[in-house]
Amino acid sequence: MYYDIIESPICPILLAGNEEGLKRLVFLKGKKKMEILGGWVKNEEFFREAARQLEAYFSGKLESFDLKLAPEGTDFQKLIWKALCEIPYGETRSYKEIAVSVGKPRAYRAVGLANNRNPIAIIIPCHRVIGADGKLTGYASGLDIKEFLLRLEGGC
Repeated sequence: MYYDIIESPICPILLAGNEEGLKRLVFLKGKKKMEILGGWVKNEEFFREAARQLEAYFSGKLESFDLKLAPEGTDFQKLIWKALCEIPYGETRSYKEIAVSVGKPRAYRAVGLANNRNPIAIIIPCHRVIGADGKLTGYASGLDIKEFLLRLEGGC
C-alpha cells in the first residue's frame, strides 16, 4: 500500500491506496486519526493527481472528483458510499433520504453506521449527510470539519 500526507486548510490528510485505487483519505486530527501501517511505502507521485484535485476543491475550483476509488467495506457500505457520491456539490441529504434512495427506507441507522465507516472522506462526501431535522449530526472527524466542508461548498 502506498501513502502520502498532504496539507489542507483543515489539517494534514493521509492518502492511502494501491493500483486498485484510492482506499483511504483520513484527516489527521480529531477522533479518526490513523497510523501509517508497517509495509506502507511513501509515494508522493502516486497521489499527485489526488493532491491536485483536493487542492482545487479546497480553493473552490473543483466540485466533482475524478479519481479511481477502491474503498474496502461490506456490500451494504459500498452501496451507501455509492449513493453518497450522487449527492450534488453544495447539497445535503438526510440519512433517511439515503436509505430510501437505495431501496431500504427503514435502514437509516445502518446508513449512519456506513457513513461513519466511510474510508475516503471528502471524495465520498459523507459530510453532505445531515439529520432529518436539517441539523448537523455526527461526523467521525468532528463536526467542525463537517461544517467547514459544507460552508466551503455553500451548503451550510
